[in-house]
Amino acid sequence: MKVRVCILGLAASLATLTACNTDNSVECPENYSGPLASSEEKMVGEWLLTDIMADTEVDLTDDGEDNPSTNIFDQYSDCQRDGAYTFATDRTYSFKQSLKATDCERTVDLSGTWQLAGSTLGLVGSCTEQYLVIELNEDNTEFVFKENFNVTDVSGNIVQTEVSFTYSLQ
Repeated sequence: MKVRVCILGLAASLATLTACNTDNSVECPENYSGPLASSEEKMVGEWLLTDIMADTEVDLTDDGEDNPSTNIFDQYSDCQRDGAYTFATDRTYSFKQSLKATDCERTVDLSGTWQLAGSTLGLVGSCTEQYLVIELNEDNTEFVFKENFNVTDVSGNIVQTEVSFTYSLQ
């Protein structure tokens, strides 16, 4: 399958912010620290990517057919669907992509610290800070976040769409 945009890699690097001094040196954001609030404990564990849906149909499969779909997850390879966040009680997190699937060309292995404030998940790592507005289901076993992307379909057309990523607690 030929895919020109790796949405997961983009999602992992979205909304990064760094501050600069007048001397052009980079100031990295401070790691989150301290004990978890009781409202944050629901995030502890491994969360596997289980769904990716777009608001607009797009065809990502190089199968010789014109078959656009809003279901991005089903159009992705095993390597692209292999994504997981792990949140620990000591505020550390990791995000891994394409590490469990076999023969993956590109992998992602990020780590840092995390904090949940209301519905905003803050992630600090690699001298960046990322904020994801998440929606948890009623029993706190799935969370979803949404971002806007320019997705390049199999024909080279750029489709602007909102993409929803769903992660399920294992």
